[in-house]
Amino acid sequence: MQVGDTISSGTVLCIIEAMKLFNEIESEVSGTIVKVLADDGKSVEYDQPLFLVQPA
Repeated sequence: MQVGDTISSGTVLCIIEAMKLFNEIESEVSGTIVKVLADDGKSVEYDQPLFLVQPA
């Protein structure tokens, strides 16, 4: 996903690998992506925000 992309609830935003399992992260709201907070290939923590979304 990139800034400016329109998403709906349930849209797969990204895939996170944890202990060789690939988890699809789905959007909880509909709207437009305003900012991507996580860098590709970098570690993320549990409950860390990954995207800023402006609700529709």
